[in-house]
Order: sequence, then structure tokens, then C-alpha cells
Amino acid sequence: MATNILRGAVLAAALIIATEASGHLPAPLIPTALVEDVKSASADVEFMDYVGAGQVIKLGLGDVLVLSYLKSCEHETITGGTVIVGTDHSEVDGGKIARTKVACDSGKVELPSKQATETAATAFRLQSASHEPTIYARAAMIEIPRLRAGESRELVIERTDGPSEHFEIKIDEGLAGGGFYDLAKTNKLLTPGATYRASIGDHKVTFKVDASAKSGEAPIVSRLLRFQSS
Repeated sequence: MATNILRGAVLAAALIIATEASGHLPAPLIPTALVEDVKSASADVEFMDYVGAGQVIKLGLGDVLVLSYLKSCEHETITGGTVIVGTDHSEVDGGKIARTKVACDSGKVELPSKQATETAATAFRLQSASHEPTIYARAAMIEIPRLRAGESRELVIERTDGPSEHFEIKIDEGLAGGGFYDLAKTNKLLTPGATYRASIGDHKVTFKVDASAKSGEAPIVSRLLRFQSS
């Protein structure tokens, strides 16, 4: 009898633990902002992570988190406190937040329904092939898609509307699974007002450089370039 009672108590405790654990599983998030910088041991996010509406990020005293929102183009520097990520801006409890509006291609992207439970950057795609994104600095931060076996690892950027400009960049194997390549780090500057085509493997995108772009320095969201899903 005592053994049965003990067994029942153990099973009940296990059920409570399992229920609580499942209750704490993160809900699928549709990414709304990009982590442009983070100085924190408790934030549980990293540079160039996407974060989604409803996500909670805890910062210690003096910790700093910089977020850029993909659609609203809000650029936030948050110091300390608990951050609740929104659809177009963050709410902060117990910390400080400074907001600025920056130039960015205001998120003409969608999340395919079949990928609605994914939070990976690869879930993004352009709404239509006719959309030509614009970057607002002369050096793009290019999101490298996940490449299939046998696809070329060479990123090619060529101007399509004027004098010949052609860059061929060998992508490190470490980025074959997806990642980001910053043209600013190799000082490859594009021409303000020009139109370019970028391609890697079977992925292509045509984009514009804003005529007022003066340098490669700008918030990453202002110069972020994503490929259309193939």
C-alpha cells in the first residue's frame, strides 16, 4: 500500500514538472527586430540574432542591448532592465531606452506559412520578385542563405545600370549554413544611386543603393540585404 502511494506521489510530481517545463517552452516567434549589439551575460541573445514580439530579454545593471526593428526602422539602445520585444518597438521595465528613427527598407518581407514556427533568419523572404530593396549605406551587410550541397560558395555583386562594377567574394565554408557577410570589413564600397545584382548559388536579389549614402557606416538595419527565397 505504502509502495503504491509512494509511486503515485512520484508520478504526480513528474507530471507537475513536465507540465511546468512544457509551459515554459518558448512560443514560436515571428522575428521583428535585429540585435545589432549586446553587452550582457544574462541577455541570452547574441550579435545579429533575430528576436520576436513577446520575447523577454533580461539585462543586468549597466548591460547594453541595441535593437533595430525591421518594419518601423526604430533603432533602440537599451541599458539595464527587462526588455519586452514588440512588433515595432520595445517596452523596458527598470532600465533606460533611447530611440532614434533610422533609414531602412521597411521590411517588405513575409514569413511563409509553412515556416511560421521557425525563428531562423532563413524564414524571411521578399514578398515579390519585383521588389528591389534599398540599402542606405555604401557597404551592405548581406545575409547569406543556407546553401545546399554543390551550390557555389562565391558571392557575386555586379552593377546593372551603369559603369562596370564587379565583385567576386569567396564565402567561408563556415557561412554555408547561413550567416552574415559585411562588405564594410573588406572596404568594398558601392556607388550611391546605383543598382546592383547580388547572387550566390541559386539565390539572387537586385537592390539599390540610396543616392544619399555617403559611407559604409550606418546601423546594420539600414544596410541589411536579404535574398529572396528560392
